[in-house]
Amino acid sequence: MTECRYGQFTYLEIKEKAKGDFTIVIPTGCTEQQGPHLTVDFDTWFAETLMVESVIKAMDNYNFKGIVIPTLPFGPTPEHKNYLHGYIHLPQEIFEQVLHSVVLSLIEQGFKRFVIWRGCGGHQVNRVINRITREYGDTIQIFNPSHPFYNVWCKVADPSIPGGHADSFTTSISLYKRPETVRENLISNPNSNEPEWEDGNLDFSKYSKTGVIGDPTKASKELGRKLWEETVNQVIEILKDLS
Repeated sequence: MTECRYGQFTYLEIKEKAKGDFTIVIPTGCTEQQGPHLTVDFDTWFAETLMVESVIKAMDNYNFKGIVIPTLPFGPTPEHKNYLHGYIHLPQEIFEQVLHSVVLSLIEQGFKRFVIWRGCGGHQVNRVINRITREYGDTIQIFNPSHPFYNVWCKVADPSIPGGHADSFTTSISLYKRPETVRENLISNPNSNEPEWEDGNLDFSKYSKTGVIGDPTKASKELGRKLWEETVNQVIEILKDLS
């Protein structure tokens, strides 16, 4: 079976992959509330699981050569702090320094191509990319792809169902891939309001009593299967474009 996880290689194997011009995929996750019905590790789990499966399929079927490093489990998550529990918050400047240090460590090992996959849509990584570009110029390539999740939802499901966080997309994926983490008896529609997503002081508690943004009651295991397969397919297309 194809292996792509950085932690499963020896240092000598990693040395050879650096010489072989492999692309490093860096998933960034977070630990934050996912409503009353999903566990707080969803974003971290989702980012890593999606990247590993997509990279393996891209390697097996196309010319992509990739390694997925362990997902960073913490990031900036101030918008969830007023739910009082279930979050581990890294201030933006610390998050950026950690990410910069990770990339720098890999550059020192000889890697030159990177994909930062933001497991949380709110992660801001452009300043890190700009800093590395200033430091290394065009000898290093860093890609920050847009998420395909909304396009996937519109293609597979019903765009009229409101979403945003711990919604029917997230819940369906969980029901399909790891149902043991879903508290199905706690799934409900909080009738949340649409947040001002660009608000620099975004606070989810102003928009939802439960932490859910959108309606998770339309979720199902079968929908999760369709969403997962289409998401993997679209991520593979993104990776192919980088080959």
